[in-house]
Amino acid sequence: MSAVIDCSYSIEGEGPPLFLIHGIGASRAAWKLALPILTKYFTVISYDLRGHGMSPIPQSKFDLAELVGDLEHLRKKTGFAKAHFAGHSLGGMIGPAYALKYPDHVLSIGLLSTAAFRNEDDIKKVKSVVSDMEEKGIPEVLQTLTNRWFTDKFIKENPNVVEDRLKQVIDTNSDVFLNVFHIYAETEMSPWLHEIKAPCLVLTGEHDGGCSPRLNQLIHNALPQSELVILPEYKHSILLEDGVSVAQNIVRFISDLKR
Repeated sequence: MSAVIDCSYSIEGEGPPLFLIHGIGASRAAWKLALPILTKYFTVISYDLRGHGMSPIPQSKFDLAELVGDLEHLRKKTGFAKAHFAGHSLGGMIGPAYALKYPDHVLSIGLLSTAAFRNEDDIKKVKSVVSDMEEKGIPEVLQTLTNRWFTDKFIKENPNVVEDRLKQVIDTNSDVFLNVFHIYAETEMSPWLHEIKAPCLVLTGEHDGGCSPRLNQLIHNALPQSELVILPEYKHSILLEDGVSVAQNIVRFISDLKR
C-alpha cells in the first residue's frame, strides 16, 4: 500500500463545503462549467487525483482505498469537519467508498455517471476496453473512448473540447491511467451501498453505456436515502456537455435536504 498523496487542489466560493472528485484521466478542470453555479452556494474544494493534473505521480500501484485516503488527507488539510461530496465516474465510486469509511464527515454524496451491479456482459465490455489499452496502447482506444463518452452532436459541434479531453488522456501517465481504469472496471459497490447512510444524488446520462440508467436505478434502489436523475440524451461526459445542469441538480438536491 502506497503512502498518502498530497493532492493539488483549489478552494473557491462561499457556503457549506463541497468536495468535487473527477474521473479517469481528467483533472479538477472537468468541473469548469459547473463551478460558476456551485461557487455561489458552496465553498468548493476541487482537486486532482493522484497522478492527474498537477498532483504528484505515485511510485507504485494503488487501489480505491488509497484514493479514499488521499481524500481524507485533503479534508483534514482543509479543516472541514463535515462536507458534501460529489464525484463523476471513478469519482462516483471514491465518494461512496469515502462515506463508508468516514460517515461522520459526510453530509451528502453525489454519484454522477458511475456504475454498480454490473452483470457479466457489463463486466466483459469494460474489461475489453482495459485489455485493448494494455495490448494495443492507450492511443489506439481513443476512438472507443470518444464514442463512449460523447454524443455525436457534441463531437460534431465541439471538436476542440473533445480533442482537449483526449489530450488529457494521452498526457496522463500511462501506468496511472491503466491503474485507475482497472479500479473503475473492478470496483463493485453493490455489497455495501446499503450501508451508506448519507443522502445521495444518483445522476447519469440517458445514453451512458457503461454507467447506464439501468445500473443507476439499481444503485438508487440500494441506497437508503437517494434521488435518481436521468439527464436526457447525454452519454458519459455530462460535465463537459452540460455541467450547468449537473450543477443545478446538485444545488437543488442539497437545498432540498434543508427543508
